[in-house]
Amino acid sequence: MNIPFLDLRAQYQSLRGEIDAAIQRVLESGRFILGEEIAAFEREFAEYCGAGYAIGVGSGTEALHLSLLACGVGAGDEVITSAHTSVATVAAIEMTGARPVLVDIDPRRYTLDPELITAAVTNRTRALLPVHLYGCPADMPPLLKVARAHNLFVVEDCAQAHGARYRGQHVGTLGHIGAFSFYPTKNLGAYGNAGAVVTNDPALAERARILRQYGWNPNRVSERKGTNSLLDELQAAVLRVKLQHLESWNARRRELATLYHSLLAGCQLKLPYSPVECEHAYHLFVTRHEKRDALRAFLSAQGIQTLVHFPVPVHFQPAYANLGYREGDFPEAERASREVLSLPLYSEMTDEMVVMISETISKFWLEA
Repeated sequence: MNIPFLDLRAQYQSLRGEIDAAIQRVLESGRFILGEEIAAFEREFAEYCGAGYAIGVGSGTEALHLSLLACGVGAGDEVITSAHTSVATVAAIEMTGARPVLVDIDPRRYTLDPELITAAVTNRTRALLPVHLYGCPADMPPLLKVARAHNLFVVEDCAQAHGARYRGQHVGTLGHIGAFSFYPTKNLGAYGNAGAVVTNDPALAERARILRQYGWNPNRVSERKGTNSLLDELQAAVLRVKLQHLESWNARRRELATLYHSLLAGCQLKLPYSPVECEHAYHLFVTRHEKRDALRAFLSAQGIQTLVHFPVPVHFQPAYANLGYREGDFPEAERASREVLSLPLYSEMTDEMVVMISETISKFWLEA
């Protein structure tokens, strides 16, 4: 048995003709930056998300950074976000000069716990940054209520939630502005780094569009300080092809997740939670147990690759020791980091692969 955690080659083979034609189209055009492909992708991705605007940028981290800048976040401000997330989320906040303020998670969703946000708000708080982690939308209504009460921007981190919906509405359009990553491993992945900002606010869209290229106006005069973060034509062309398949890929992910749930229902693993009001994108199928490391080693010995998202909480990372948090400050995030285990899940998997993984997990509990 040899089951990889992810097989991007299988996805390419299924789309080879479409992908190769798209790349060839760009090569023959001779236009590689800010051409027709990115303009078309921005229109198509905005329409897919139900957003008025999409702005292609160089990466998911830069999408977050530019979203925050567009909201006016800067030095001296504070941004509240989740204690259980990729360090990219916190890095993007610090890139603006603002201070990340961490809040513990809802242990079922693994997302920002709305009940804990108000206590973290100060007169320096400028924005809330919920992370739709693992493909599960954060609990947005109570979070938005807090934002309205304190006049805060809501910037959504959608890096792992392409196509996820809350009560029928796409993530990224629930707050003021949303940031997507198209890193190759995402549900909608490029063949390199890429990202996008989406919003229904024309002013925020215009700011993000200007800021992504040195703050230039149409005459290439920098009216404000910007950066260099551009989605190139090759990546945009690839993403246009893949966007047409995203809904069917996500549907297949949900089928496989349902199969996992049925086969693992009787074991000791805690399985992913999918709120009834949400459409989970299942970027990852994250289980958890106190014997996580032993289970992972057992599966590896049987040829099944797993990953841990994320093994070290943000406040335990040496680079972020300056935030001033200590062990025990975020017990749910700390517990999750010790217990979570991501099983293989991608649309090219067969039912048989899920059956083999589930049977192997069952053997672990028999032998443990």
